[in-house]
Amino acid sequence: MSSLRHTLRALTVAAFSLTLVAPATVARAEPSPAELTRRIEKSSAELERVVEAHNELREKIKENKESVGRLQDRIGPLEQQAAQSRADVGRLAVTAYKTGNLGTVDALLHAGDSASVLDRLGTLDQLTRQRKATIASYTADQRRLLDEKTRLDVTLSRQAAQSRELATAKNRIERDLAKLYELRRQAYGRATERPASRSNSANDAPAVSGQAGVAVRYAYGALGKPYAWGQDGPNGYDCSGLTSAAWRAAGKSLPHNTRMQWGVVAHISRGELRPGDLVFYSNLGHMAIYVGDGQVIHAPTFGRNVEKRSVDLMPPYGYGRVR
Repeated sequence: MSSLRHTLRALTVAAFSLTLVAPATVARAEPSPAELTRRIEKSSAELERVVEAHNELREKIKENKESVGRLQDRIGPLEQQAAQSRADVGRLAVTAYKTGNLGTVDALLHAGDSASVLDRLGTLDQLTRQRKATIASYTADQRRLLDEKTRLDVTLSRQAAQSRELATAKNRIERDLAKLYELRRQAYGRATERPASRSNSANDAPAVSGQAGVAVRYAYGALGKPYAWGQDGPNGYDCSGLTSAAWRAAGKSLPHNTRMQWGVVAHISRGELRPGDLVFYSNLGHMAIYVGDGQVIHAPTFGRNVEKRSVDLMPPYGYGRVR
């Protein structure tokens, strides 16, 4: 009986101990809204860099496709030229086989005066030069054709590798995006901002003349549309997609990538900023279009809508003017 009493007492003590220890070891505090926001901002910044790398890769694939087209356009005529050269060399070979080579000794041994011998030697020299030129042309044509085909093979191989990288990047973005949207749901109750009213927003654009004015009006017309990674409108945009779409409307072609846009614009100072210029941020990880009065329009990040903000929404990296 004393043994049973001892066991019951031990169980009671253990149960009481668990009630004291369990909350400290099992319970896990939910992250605060501030902590969730910090995580969202950090994840968004990291993911936006991946998106811009994805965009850059897509632009390079586009360039490679154009290179493939140009190479194929060149290869067609080269193949015809090489075929003609082969035919010319073939005819030379057949003629030499049927008639034998006209040698210098034959020209000298045939009867005739010195003038006729000199004429035959001149003809021989001309035929020799023609044969050499034909063979040299054949060799050069074959070499050019081989070089172009080698370039084409290299370009196609690069394009295939880039396509595989693109698929890998897309899968990573979609996977990370699902995690980010879950964080937004925890913090804000929904994964994306509510659709913003954008009726006639283009009418609010300042009066700016020329192509810059067209780009600025386009950017105003995009206000309230959702951020959509890899997109350049008309229903959604990422940051470089918005700026490239705005300037495309104005008749200028810009690559859909922040770093590549920085590479093609004229770099200007802050004091030279005027509407239509581009503002770059975050070590070329983000960008916006300047619309005047110290304001820019940009596609902020995942789950957000295109908005107008101060040019100092974050420390600018640099400023550019579309040429």
